[in-house]
Amino acid sequence: MQNIMPKVYGAMVATPHYLASSVGAAVLRQGGNAFDAAVAISAALAVVYPHMTGLGGDAFFLSYHADTKQFEGYNGSGRSAKLASADRYTSRGMSGIPQRGAESAITVPGMVDAWWSVWSRYGKLPWAELLAPAIAYAEKGFPVSRHLRGWIEKDEGLIRAHPPLAKLYVTEDGELIGEGERLAQPELAATLRLVQSGGRDAFYASDFTARMAEAIEQDGGLLRETDFREHAGEWVTPLSVSYRGYELYQMPPNSQGFSLLLMMNMLENTELARIPRDSADFYHLAAEAVKKAFRERDAVLTDPDFNAIPMGRLLSKDFARGLWDEIAEAWPAPAPFLSSAMGQDTAYAAVVDEEGNAVSFIQSLYFDFGAAYVPGDTGVILQNRGSFFSLDPSSPNVLEPRKRSFHTLMPAMVARGGKPCLLYGTQGGEGQPQTQLSVVTGVLDYGLTIQEAIGLPRWIYGRTWGEDSDTLKLESRCGEAAVERLRAMGHQVEVLDAWDGRTGQSQGIAIGEDGVISGAADPRSDGSVIGW
Repeated sequence: MQNIMPKVYGAMVATPHYLASSVGAAVLRQGGNAFDAAVAISAALAVVYPHMTGLGGDAFFLSYHADTKQFEGYNGSGRSAKLASADRYTSRGMSGIPQRGAESAITVPGMVDAWWSVWSRYGKLPWAELLAPAIAYAEKGFPVSRHLRGWIEKDEGLIRAHPPLAKLYVTEDGELIGEGERLAQPELAATLRLVQSGGRDAFYASDFTARMAEAIEQDGGLLRETDFREHAGEWVTPLSVSYRGYELYQMPPNSQGFSLLLMMNMLENTELARIPRDSADFYHLAAEAVKKAFRERDAVLTDPDFNAIPMGRLLSKDFARGLWDEIAEAWPAPAPFLSSAMGQDTAYAAVVDEEGNAVSFIQSLYFDFGAAYVPGDTGVILQNRGSFFSLDPSSPNVLEPRKRSFHTLMPAMVARGGKPCLLYGTQGGEGQPQTQLSVVTGVLDYGLTIQEAIGLPRWIYGRTWGEDSDTLKLESRCGEAAVERLRAMGHQVEVLDAWDGRTGQSQGIAIGEDGVISGAADPRSDGSVIGW
């Protein structure tokens, strides 16, 4: 008799918080698939990483279904309020949308809808089981991590100014809650219980919705009950380009994911592996590719329901070759470019299950603690994603009613032979495509493991809030020689501390040709990898 061995797949979870990783692994052990685990992880992160994500934010899911062999995405970003318009702000003499408070919370949170949609389509376990761990951590509490404590300290003024936040993060003796101390969020737990029993409609179309919308209106915000009731995310077809025999996948607009694909199309015009990864030439080339891609991104990126985006042209190899030629002709001089400062506070995670399903997903409140605003007693910190809308009528990202903003969130995958071989993503606003470039070239061009690639010295080109010009920020680990040569080339270089948190937190899972799975969690995060 022929001895036929069953085909056995491994499973793995990589998240930026160890408790979320344990939740995802437990779901897989209980018979759930990668989609179940992704929803449970996302919900857990909404509790244990409240400075980065929550029920009041957005989420994007990029997935591969082993049975259908299809890559697809779910865009869980919310639209602006019907009452929102550029004129509403400019008529009051304002040059921008407020970044904090009820007035900044002008887009509907899309994350709960995304959970429900992903689970409804592909989940195996009961819905209630997936939210149970998050509810337990919200009710019983969890130890404050070092990362969370650092952001509580940084945002002390915002926290003390808003009673619902102060109630959570300031102790009875007036001190900020410390690292390792228990943080319970009973009001958030109550909201999660409503969602657990009532599904997505408990958040978007219920008495709870009316109560939340009433509180927002009383506090001067623009979101109304009808904005929540009319919200719907959407299933989308990912964008893809080829790169040295691989297929790279990203979410389509309103995500900025195509900017990374454009960068990779440019880099394909050179033998990158011949350029030492720790050299000034590498950092110069990366920065120049970033500038070209961001120039094209900023010219077109918005809600595609409002403006047509010429994606075919932007992702063509010929177009990238033209941009590459601009870099080559100017070498070694850096091109000028002024980017827009963006929020960088995000949580990325990845899951692969034993059936071969894979989910790469990311979620955010936009800024740390989002709008720093909680409506009523809901326990939900609302995002301030809408504050990134422009008030300039000539901008593609100008604020209009019921519009999705230019979005930084961009989960990623790489495929080989039609199957996923790399799931990766990172925190970091405008740093997301740059850190993704570092990770994916580290694996595909320089032959590194996913852990080695995530551990590489990083750079970030751009402008942070309060800065007047762009700078090329490099970790000190990049080396003095590279820094001095880049300055001689004409770059305005800022040296960051080693493992500086401003370079984002990246996670990833790699699947070898032999089926061996490996994963990595960024040392900058509170994360971990669990696999078997």
